[in-house]
Amino acid sequence: MSDTVKDPLQDDGSTPEDGGAVTVVDDSAAPIPAVDPRLLVREEGLKGYLTEFKRKVRGGELGSIPVVLGLIAIGIIFQSLDASFLAADSLSNISIYIAGQGIMAVGIVFVLLLGEIDLSVGSVAGVGAAIWAVLSVSHGMNDGVAVLAAIAAGALIGAFHGFFFARIGVPAFVVTLAGFLGWSGLQIWLMGSEGSINTPSGSIVENLTNYFFEDIAAAYGLALVAVLAYLASMLLDTRRRRAAQLPARPTSEIVLRTTVLAVVVFAAAYELNQSRGLPLALVIFLAVLVLTDFVVRRTTYGRQIFAVGGSTEAARRAGINVEWIRISVFTIAGTLAVVGGLFIASQSGGATKSLGAGNVLMNVIAAAVIGGTSLFGGRGKIWSALLGMLVIQSIQQGLNLLGMASEIQYMITGAVLLAAVVIDSVSRRTQKSAGRT
Repeated sequence: MSDTVKDPLQDDGSTPEDGGAVTVVDDSAAPIPAVDPRLLVREEGLKGYLTEFKRKVRGGELGSIPVVLGLIAIGIIFQSLDASFLAADSLSNISIYIAGQGIMAVGIVFVLLLGEIDLSVGSVAGVGAAIWAVLSVSHGMNDGVAVLAAIAAGALIGAFHGFFFARIGVPAFVVTLAGFLGWSGLQIWLMGSEGSINTPSGSIVENLTNYFFEDIAAAYGLALVAVLAYLASMLLDTRRRRAAQLPARPTSEIVLRTTVLAVVVFAAAYELNQSRGLPLALVIFLAVLVLTDFVVRRTTYGRQIFAVGGSTEAARRAGINVEWIRISVFTIAGTLAVVGGLFIASQSGGATKSLGAGNVLMNVIAAAVIGGTSLFGGRGKIWSALLGMLVIQSIQQGLNLLGMASEIQYMITGAVLLAAVVIDSVSRRTQKSAGRT
């Protein structure tokens, strides 16, 4: 249906009554949707991505670039100093050692996305390991039930922290600092006069870091599943975007991304097979990463976490139950802290009064921050835990091979953490000045 609009004065000075032309407006014409120009880079090929990369760097959106470059530098430096750094056994050890504290770091990423901090994860890990050891070893409870009881205790402890923070209004820093002290005392009390309880041979906890899938098909099979799953997700995302008439990744980019991933994961599988095979610890860690990454990026709950971390008041006005989000996030952190504590108990040979003490807390927080999660909330990725732990453990592995003292490791790790925080702060300031925050 079109309407004829009579223009009282045409360009030639005539009017419609004098036989001048009329302007016809078609109301049925569909409006032209506005498209963010940044989305069009996918259709411009390599030139478009180069332009987008420059824009992000100028705007302070560095993402995982610093940590990836750091990993490359670490590999080059330590390999040049000790040829065994990139050997199969060394890489296998790194893949095992990152699991326990890496899982704990995933919980810290959740908390940091809220713009908060949890100082209790180390002591919660120790309490969880103590509960498992006392129930399973000292009291003869079924090993699986004891593990579940310990994990449930971690969830309750996390919910306890979240309740005081979200409902009572006590700052998270104070609540978790009190938890750090209180749960450390409970851990010592549970362990009693013995001080340590060794992990029974063949138990679930012992197998966490000591079981390997020796068949080479296991590592290669996992690599193949990872590549196919990634390819399927890319194709599905492209299909959805095209159905919504939005710019989508070209086929050439999908092929390139999948090829790069395939090279990396199959190379890792090859190296693991040159040693003891695929570690169960790595499989569980990757499963935790994939599951939690899906929750954060693909669910309403995950988007609500980012919203609360970005602006609590705005999230509340948008109808988000801020208290529930906060309590649930600290519950997740407590649960994953205990899971990580069981891995540490497996790695160290048992539960002790000091499990979770030392540099455990600093390592898990540093891993999340070094990996790219912002201390200021509302920005980060679950995979930050993996990247950050790779950096920390690679440094520790390299220094151990060189025979460096532990105090040197602490100083270098602290310097890396400071550098990560500085990069994060400068990045936020740059984005603010560019009007992107």
